[in-house]
Amino acid sequence: MSWIFVVSMDVAPEKEDLFNEVYDTEHVPYLLEVPGVRQVTRARSVPLTVTIGGERKESPAASPRWTAIYELDSPDVLAGEGWAAAVEKGRWPSEVRPHTSNRMHALYEVTGVQGR
Repeated sequence: MSWIFVVSMDVAPEKEDLFNEVYDTEHVPYLLEVPGVRQVTRARSVPLTVTIGGERKESPAASPRWTAIYELDSPDVLAGEGWAAAVEKGRWPSEVRPHTSNRMHALYEVTGVQGR
């Protein structure tokens, strides 16, 4: 069984380059060192066009705009010392976190995976 921890946030537009640099080169690598963190996927919301029930629907980009999806072995990972230390390493806590807003956190138990 695995778990998905989803973190979404907005970032001040003038700090997006720093946000992406630090997330990719420091924050995610530090968190991947934590036992029980399997994988991290980052995403940016974009406008959406979808057809449902024969009707075409359009939606603007979702808010918050940025999302990170952490695949975990257990929800206990999030409360552990390794996670607590990793989220405070590098430039993230002092140079990036203060410029984020609209932060959302959610934990999901994976109940099934399908693919081709």
